[in-house]
Amino acid sequence: MIQLEVNGAEQSFSGDPEMRLLWYLRDILGLTGTKFGCGLALCGACTVDKNGEAIRSCSTPMSSLAGAHITTIEGIGANGLHPVQQAWIQHDVPQCGYCQTGQIMQAISLLRKTTKPTDQQIDESMAGNICRCGTYQRIRAAIKTAAGERS
Repeated sequence: MIQLEVNGAEQSFSGDPEMRLLWYLRDILGLTGTKFGCGLALCGACTVDKNGEAIRSCSTPMSSLAGAHITTIEGIGANGLHPVQQAWIQHDVPQCGYCQTGQIMQAISLLRKTTKPTDQQIDESMAGNICRCGTYQRIRAAIKTAAGERS
């Protein structure tokens, strides 16, 4: 039995220990904000937070999550919009929107570690999150706005 916390709620999992976190979140818990993209941890659409770090849920087996604290896109907005979500809206970041939950989760992880990131730090941190629509300039602007709100 694997015990973990998802969005502040205690959870138990007794299924296949090799099941990927993405499918646990989507298929068992019904948290469909986290998206399937490539399945190879290359695109970032499935990004969630594990114990304060951004991880790719499509490649994370449940066996590695005992005692973990997982936060998904649903969890960050539980008490109102997060500053990153507010900045995303302000800068009209999404086009198709498919990658945006992963982008937001990655941005939150960056801002947790680096409160005033430079363009280079933003680009390096966000490099593993692909946006087919190419909204990278708006993503960078939104991260900078969110960083200002966090000071």
